[in-house]
Amino acid sequence: MSEHYHAIVWIDHRDARIFHFNEADAERVVVHSHLSGRHLQHKANTTGSGHRGVDREFLERVSAELTHTGAILITGPANAKLELRNFLTEHHPDLAQRISGVEPLDHPGDGELLALARRFFKADDRMHPQTH
Repeated sequence: MSEHYHAIVWIDHRDARIFHFNEADAERVVVHSHLSGRHLQHKANTTGSGHRGVDREFLERVSAELTHTGAILITGPANAKLELRNFLTEHHPDLAQRISGVEPLDHPGDGELLALARRFFKADDRMHPQTH
């Protein structure tokens, strides 16, 4: 893996698209959840929310892809982005300190996602100068 300071993560409960990038190039990694094909059924008059719990193994693999990243932007629909942030805070506080933002984002294409990340970090880097 090449060494890029910035990363954007787009995550839902099925997969995570991670781009490590700079102004000139980007490296894309996709991490799939092993639970992505399983649907949880919820029956009436039963206890429980009907929601699957957090896939810790999936979040651990996503975390591993961010180990050498200096600044992280987490995006995605619904709760997956918050689950990743909370997982990092609890299990990888060193990575959690590198989170620059958590933004809601539906289902962008790769080019759109990377353009958003470059705009975000261009502004963020001005606010928080880093040595990289």
